[in-house]
Amino acid sequence: MLNRLFGRKPEKLRAEALYRDVVTVARTPDFYARLGVPDTVEGRFEMIILHCALVVLTLKAQDGDESARLSQALFDTMFDDFDAAMREMGVGDSGVGKKIRFMAEGFYGRAEALREAASQDQADELQAVLSRNVFNAEADDARAPALALYVNSALEALRAQGGAALIAGASPAFPAI
Repeated sequence: MLNRLFGRKPEKLRAEALYRDVVTVARTPDFYARLGVPDTVEGRFEMIILHCALVVLTLKAQDGDESARLSQALFDTMFDDFDAAMREMGVGDSGVGKKIRFMAEGFYGRAEALREAASQDQADELQAVLSRNVFNAEADDARAPALALYVNSALEALRAQGGAALIAGASPAFPAI
């Protein structure tokens, strides 16, 4: 009984494992060396956000409370990590909350833009989203088409895998670059 009261919830444990998988993939050197993602704090942040958003979109496609709880737990885990990272970088307590709120709004905006671009199945829209967010470019960035191909492959692989598999404990089926 005490474990149920004070133990970690299963979705939290699952979310932590999913987040580790996301971070591992987001740190793949080829994103930075071959696809031209900036190898900066911001570039790495964008790749974590992108991969988390892909997992969240996959979970949200799976109806049910379990997928909603896991999606929220993944979001919470990611932002707990961001909070800890900012504190390690020396951001003061008073600034962390504002930055986290700004980052959370950015995540929701990016996830929604990604969802819309993917649902329209228009390469130009996805490239524009990636240019704006990952490459911080006002206009289309020459690096965006290659990253868009990867994102489309990732979406396809995750859709084929399905949210139920992620809930059951499978690692996200991100393709090789």
